[in-house]
Amino acid sequence: MAHDYFAGDPRTNRERMLAGDLYIADDPESERIARRATALVDAYQRAVVASDDAGARAILSDLLGSLGEGAFIKPPLAVDYGENIHVGARTFVNSGLTALDVATITIGEDCQIGPNVQLLTPTHPVDPQPRRDKLEAAQPITLGDNVWLGGGVIVCPGVTIGDNTVVGAGAVVVRDLPANVVAVGNPARVVRTIEPGDAR
Repeated sequence: MAHDYFAGDPRTNRERMLAGDLYIADDPESERIARRATALVDAYQRAVVASDDAGARAILSDLLGSLGEGAFIKPPLAVDYGENIHVGARTFVNSGLTALDVATITIGEDCQIGPNVQLLTPTHPVDPQPRRDKLEAAQPITLGDNVWLGGGVIVCPGVTIGDNTVVGAGAVVVRDLPANVVAVGNPARVVRTIEPGDAR
């Protein structure tokens, strides 16, 4: 790295990462936590396959930052650290979730997450030289209560999705969505408001 991007900054790269600032992913503590997460994800999948419900939930609770009562994540699951993911009560996550939790990922209560959804908090500089020098950062993702993400939805860094909102399959959410709307497309756009009793 030709340029010292952190001159005068005494923090570790992990401290920079957790603060949401630019960092380089070479911190030994972050590597330890990532390796632990990989082992727990593997153990969780094996416990689910073995129908060890209590064991699977204990492993998932150990992996995640918090896990609400009655929440379930169907394997396979991919995470960076696990500890920065918070899942609300009664939320169901279908198979193939990729949750890159460099920053916090918060999933509310009673959410429905379709298969192969991606929740992506990491970002990289657009400027080519810092990117070549391996700088990165992250922005948190927040899903409100009762959000439904269709299969294959991608949620980009820094996005908040409001309560009760529905995001159609395959949508790419690049900016915040308000509560009580239906959004579709790439980039996702609001197509209508959800009204009480709406069954469409």
